Amino acid sequence: VGTVQRPVAPRLIKPGDAIIVSGTIGDHGIAIMSVREGLEFEGEIRSDSAPLWGPVERLFDACEHLHCLRDPTRGGVSSALNEIAASAKLGIVLQEDSIPVKDEVHGACELLGLDPLYVANEGKLLAFVAAEEAEAALGALRSHPLGKDAAIIGRVTEDNPGLVTMQTAIGGQRIVEMMSGEQLPRIC
Repeated sequence: VGTVQRPVAPRLIKPGDAIIVSGTIGDHGIAIMSVREGLEFEGEIRSDSAPLWGPVERLFDACEHLHCLRDPTRGGVSSALNEIAASAKLGIVLQEDSIPVKDEVHGACELLGLDPLYVANEGKLLAFVAAEEAEAALGALRSHPLGKDAAIIGRVTEDNPGLVTMQTAIGGQRIVEMMSGEQLPRIC
């Protein structure tokens, strides 16, 4: 059906790469859960389902060193990043206070005992780009309506190969594990 012009894959990521998310996380999973379970939360929580070609095209135009792209659907951001770290045999360090989560989604997750990192997304992407192109990639994403809340959330490191860790907002560090058990909410 076509040819690969510019490959993107976990094997291409490098230590120092910036990790960018194209917007707020957890919107889709919480929206679906609220409808299925008849839950009402303050504020409106809407699914983020959207085609991602527009933001991806802008990333390709802005970055020569776009190494990997992934959609954080089932299992959320945590599972996508753990799969990439394991495949690349590199570590990933996230900055908790840089991860965009809408207040309504954060509140719903707190109420339900969920971590937004494990909640499904349908209209977001993760991009791994060379550190020197991180700001250009961020600008490219933010120039598209689907990327207006894009943020640099972490970096790739040689430390802790195969692991995802997070610098917490209070100054600690924790391991962000792969999701285990039933995915909430189960979409498909």
